[in-house]
Amino acid sequence: MQLDEFIETLDDGERERRRKLAEEKSYAITEHLEDVEQSMDETLQGDALFGSTAPSVFVGRSSYPDVSAGVLAPVSEPDRAAAFETGPHWYERGYTIDDVFQSRTNLLNSSRRTNVHVADEWDGFTGVQREVAIADRPVDVEVGLDGRPEVDMDVSFADISTPTGPRATAEYADLAENPHVPKPVEYTLSDDDWKAEGAITYLYNRGLDVYDIENVLSAGALGEAQNRKLVPTRWSITAVDDTICGFLRGQLYNRPSVDKTEVWYNEYLGNQFWVVLAPGDFEYELVELKAPGSVWNPSGRGYYVASDYEGFEGRAEYVDETAGAYFAAKLGALEQLADRGRQAKVLIVRHVTPDYWGPAGVWQVRETVRNAFEEGDPGTAESLHDAVRQLLDQWPVGLDTLRRNSELVAGVQSSLADYTRGEGL
Repeated sequence: MQLDEFIETLDDGERERRRKLAEEKSYAITEHLEDVEQSMDETLQGDALFGSTAPSVFVGRSSYPDVSAGVLAPVSEPDRAAAFETGPHWYERGYTIDDVFQSRTNLLNSSRRTNVHVADEWDGFTGVQREVAIADRPVDVEVGLDGRPEVDMDVSFADISTPTGPRATAEYADLAENPHVPKPVEYTLSDDDWKAEGAITYLYNRGLDVYDIENVLSAGALGEAQNRKLVPTRWSITAVDDTICGFLRGQLYNRPSVDKTEVWYNEYLGNQFWVVLAPGDFEYELVELKAPGSVWNPSGRGYYVASDYEGFEGRAEYVDETAGAYFAAKLGALEQLADRGRQAKVLIVRHVTPDYWGPAGVWQVRETVRNAFEEGDPGTAESLHDAVRQLLDQWPVGLDTLRRNSELVAGVQSSLADYTRGEGL
């Protein structure tokens, strides 16, 4: 399908269905927090949270290496514990930002200060936390609390993880059942000399998604036994994405290129993603266009443009401007290329609209890019430059702004028509 025809189809079908679904599932988060407090009163037995079901763990990064590490368990509906945990099912079910906040704020974070160097420690509170993390399904636990939980929105605009809900200091935690641990995870645990990068790749190849692997890494259950340590949740998310990207990228070095320029599109939670795959050796760039009034540019007077790039040889340093979104979007694109056995120049343009009013977490970047390739056939163009020129009317900034901020767009030649678009360039 030619790119101009592809653009004309974007107001139909799946895009409209998701928009309507989002509107139907909109709630008031403040009212939900009141419900959380009421649920806590009904669920807590004295100072204990008994018979709850913990789907995951959370490890903070403040005061590292002495961090706040906790078990996340719902304050209501324990039979739906798995639904409250971050994963692809949120995208599949069309969760809104309200839904995301409700799911995560329903999880009580029962934590205590812990040194990250856990090595082979599997006793006490730390042991329970690690057992919860390596299990492939929610685990029943009893948690003793030191006082009433605090209810607030633990959200940071600089963070890439989803928000967490009420918090309390844990005095103890006991398992109420034996966790079910996947065979591949048992295998990585039994090898005391396996470095974390190799173990992450092994688990991914055995069918564990990044969300499962993030939990295992965060609980200090990967790597050489004497060096195993808890990994703050935010760091583990990026580390797993980056490690798997490196593995997938390695598979493509000698692969042929895609034979035409493709443009894929997807939109979710007020974020629009344009994924351009063009013939050539692998390069990758994420360009983010952040609208004034959106979560990442709340007080700006104009669009804030951020970008990070890597060439064929990759990059050795952490990204400066796009943080965890860079690796999450890259993973979605590399999974597609690896599945096809092709490499390409990859340009991803993310438009963060004012509808993105709360930080839902980097998972939505990963899932929106992953699913961009599931939304029908792509648009096609003669070249990367031709695709960029045709897409300019879809983007809120003009060519000169993009060229100043994007390595891949920098070579696009201007024409007189470009100076009439939007910015008065």
